[in-house]
Amino acid sequence: MFLGEYQHNLDSKGRMAVPAKFRQQLGAGAIITRGLDRCLFVFTMKEWEVLAQKIISLPLTRSDARAFSRLMLAEATDVEVDKQGRVLIPEYLRNYANLKKEAVVTGLYNRFEIWDAESWKQYKSKTESASEDIAEKLGELGI
Repeated sequence: MFLGEYQHNLDSKGRMAVPAKFRQQLGAGAIITRGLDRCLFVFTMKEWEVLAQKIISLPLTRSDARAFSRLMLAEATDVEVDKQGRVLIPEYLRNYANLKKEAVVTGLYNRFEIWDAESWKQYKSKTESASEDIAEKLGELGI
């Protein structure tokens, strides 16, 4: 599982070191794609297969299902961890997530996310200030 928050930098070629704790779980590679909230999602191959099967089973007749499928699948790409523990993030994904130099990697159990450091700071602050409302809504869902 992926847990924790880590600060990393991207080099001039768009490579970023994967947190050492996460590297073994990625094995031979991973899938990176557009996430929600302008971040990137990174999945192990196994977790990606689980999600992809759910996505492709969505009804083609629903516009929201087609839109979500396109968002998650069309810009997904496989990446390999190099000998230095880095992955190359394609330029189109760096642009989507506004990644420049400083990034934050957040572990979320079955995936991790890559955020522009400033975007993460703003998102985290906004979420923390709304934590009571979020907790109430999750309570209604049984959490």
